[in-house]
Amino acid sequence: MDIPFLDRWRKRRDSSFGTVVFSEGSAGSESRAGLAQLLSECELLRSQVSGTGLRLDDSAASLEALDQLLPRWRDDEETLTWLGNDAGLYLGTVVVRTVPGAGWEIGPDGRPFVRLASGREIDVVTAGHGWAGAGAPELSQLYAEIAEV
Repeated sequence: MDIPFLDRWRKRRDSSFGTVVFSEGSAGSESRAGLAQLLSECELLRSQVSGTGLRLDDSAASLEALDQLLPRWRDDEETLTWLGNDAGLYLGTVVVRTVPGAGWEIGPDGRPFVRLASGREIDVVTAGHGWAGAGAPELSQLYAEIAEV
């Protein structure tokens, strides 16, 4: 996998917001694409659903299908934590790929979040943990609310 931003890890921190700021130009767009590619892997989530026949194709429909899965992972605390993280990253991936102007950013704590064109920030990882642990919020419902704006 070719992730150019890892080779040229040049980031600046905007001290007023505490987020990673990507430079403009080709290096900045390569960095954004590499970050999006890295965050979209969601390996544990994809392996958990592979036996169910569900295909994660980065669509809103796949979020609805995820909401319908039996939560067999809730018995394993370690899996629950990682799966929640992956579920959030998958939600963010769907948003970034389908909502115009949405993009990934990294906060001061190192956690990724999605920033919409309006400036609204969505903590998708926290939402993913909520979904994995309790089934709420439903990923498809959260996506519908985000895409509506």
